[in-house]
Amino acid sequence: MSLFKVFDVSASAISAQSQRLNVVASNLANAESVAGPDGKPYKARQVVFQTQMFGADPASAGVAVSQVVEDNAAPRKVHDPQNPAADTDGYVTLPNVNPVEEMVNMISASRGYQTNVDVMNTAKTLLQKVLQLGS
Repeated sequence: MSLFKVFDVSASAISAQSQRLNVVASNLANAESVAGPDGKPYKARQVVFQTQMFGADPASAGVAVSQVVEDNAAPRKVHDPQNPAADTDGYVTLPNVNPVEEMVNMISASRGYQTNVDVMNTAKTLLQKVLQLGS
């Protein structure tokens, strides 16, 4: 694999992790919302990755976001009869977002992003060393 392909692979991973961070941020922002624009509770979303091939060489495969899917888990019910959005039994329906899981996803995506930045910086340093040896 060419050293230049490293940049393609890492760039694809950086882009995918950036999209994952955006989805996590959206989930966290809506974790305590009572209703979305359609009047129903927000549903957590998750990013699905897939392999992205760069030519015929399987060693230079990257990653891409194939889709963002909604989590179909049941929404949370919280007993809060004082809330104006409470039903007749006093329960408020909240999104199925688990803030702890989302924070773990955020840390994982952030570390993946940073790791790929480090890979690109290392490849750049190696290429600079090769140029210095050639002169």
